[in-house]
Amino acid sequence: MRPLFALLALCLGLAAAERRPNVMVILVDDMGYSDLGCYGGEIATPNLDGLAAHGLRFTQFYNTARCWPSRSALLSGYYAQEIRRDTVPGVKSGAQGTRPEWAKLLPERLRAAGYASYHSGKWHIDGLPLKNGFDRSYSLNDHDRHFAPRQHTLDDQPLPPVAADAGYYSTTATADHALRCLREHAAQHPSQPFFSFVAFIAPHFPLQAPAADIARYKNVYDKGWDALRVARHERQKALGFPVQALSPLEPEVGPPYAFPNAIKALGPNELNRPLPWAGLTPEQRAFQAAKMAVHAAMVDRVDQEVGRLLAQLKAMSALDDTLILFLSDNGASAEMMVRGDGHDATLPAGADHTFLSLGPGWSSLSNTPFRRHKTWVHEGGISTPLIAHWPKGIAEQGVLRAAPGHLVDIVPTVLELAGAPALGTVAGEPAAPGQSLLPVLKAGTPVAPRTLWWLHEGNAALRVGDYKLVKAKGDAWALYDLSKDRAEQVDLAAQEPAKLAELVKLWDERKDRYFTEAKAK
Repeated sequence: MRPLFALLALCLGLAAAERRPNVMVILVDDMGYSDLGCYGGEIATPNLDGLAAHGLRFTQFYNTARCWPSRSALLSGYYAQEIRRDTVPGVKSGAQGTRPEWAKLLPERLRAAGYASYHSGKWHIDGLPLKNGFDRSYSLNDHDRHFAPRQHTLDDQPLPPVAADAGYYSTTATADHALRCLREHAAQHPSQPFFSFVAFIAPHFPLQAPAADIARYKNVYDKGWDALRVARHERQKALGFPVQALSPLEPEVGPPYAFPNAIKALGPNELNRPLPWAGLTPEQRAFQAAKMAVHAAMVDRVDQEVGRLLAQLKAMSALDDTLILFLSDNGASAEMMVRGDGHDATLPAGADHTFLSLGPGWSSLSNTPFRRHKTWVHEGGISTPLIAHWPKGIAEQGVLRAAPGHLVDIVPTVLELAGAPALGTVAGEPAAPGQSLLPVLKAGTPVAPRTLWWLHEGNAALRVGDYKLVKAKGDAWALYDLSKDRAEQVDLAAQEPAKLAELVKLWDERKDRYFTEAKAK
């Protein structure tokens, strides 16, 4: 019998050796580049900081500046315009756009490679999760209430609204479902690799958080956004980030959309401009500091729930061979509005039935050291922290990666990791705009100069190597050298007209290509 046992052990050993790594993508909503402690923030994020300390942090990773284009790019591997999930003239597109049949999401592609896939939290993509390759899903579709949502589904089937006294909080509920999926997977499919997509709505408005979490940040933000931006910038430099100047506040830049009635309803202490803190009244300072305390509490709670996910991965002996990617769908938001259940000004900031937004002052803090906010494609709107943790695959620890990357790189990376066919190799699929980051993750192998492209609501940009072409809607093109000026302060357009014309031509060519792909069947 011994030869039989030896053969069996050999077969089991080969199977274990050939097993593909797990993948967990953790996505947050409207979190700025510098909110995490490991990116210079003062918010307590020990679990995420721990992942960074034992993994990698990217310093030049990008999103699309908005939630639904980012999610479609992340899960499809194509720019949102290519798959009709951002505006394309003459085609039903944008938030209500429907992807072409060839634009399959990552879970469908992973299924053929033997992966089980689980979704928890925000969806905001066309179609339903289970019909797009996920095996299990908890989809939180009510984005106006963190405590008592009215629209959510389990495995694509509607759930009843949550009662106000149920003790529900969106971030915890999202993690709860992700944990259930992991436990079921460990019990029922221990030899099968998994893909877990954990999409927290936090810290997206309305700013709402458990009172105990908010209390930890009482008085932390009394110094104001001016001083705290300087403090974050100094910490980033101490951490070794390749940042240069701190962009100045832009008092003339407010929310991207005007809701004057909402601003009026929020009272005289609300501000829709990032004015100097010293010029605010004591009442305005107190009101504003209380808002940022809620935002910090929301990020803090995300970190706590990430800690629970990590504990489960350890318990099922999966942490070492799971590639964990943590990132945000866009920069922090300057949007200000009142939706959902309205805003009850008699309640403390962050309570149920309040509807506060971060606004441009605190958004400028969250996006330190960069300019602008969500929806703009200046660096503040499109720069995301990206933490990568994978002990079996990433030898270096605590290292910064300066290689530029984009959400469209996630699918190519995971497909290579899984041994699945690459994008563009199936008939009818366009060539992938992104590339696998595995060489960068594993060995820091330098990548060729990237060409990255953006367009959202008339805001446009192109990055080629270290040059960046960018404009806000209605403005002229500006040109920056990001190797010296990620704060986008020194416009080289007049100084380098040939380079400007070259990049404008390339931006136009990319736009025409992506629009053509969107219009094809």
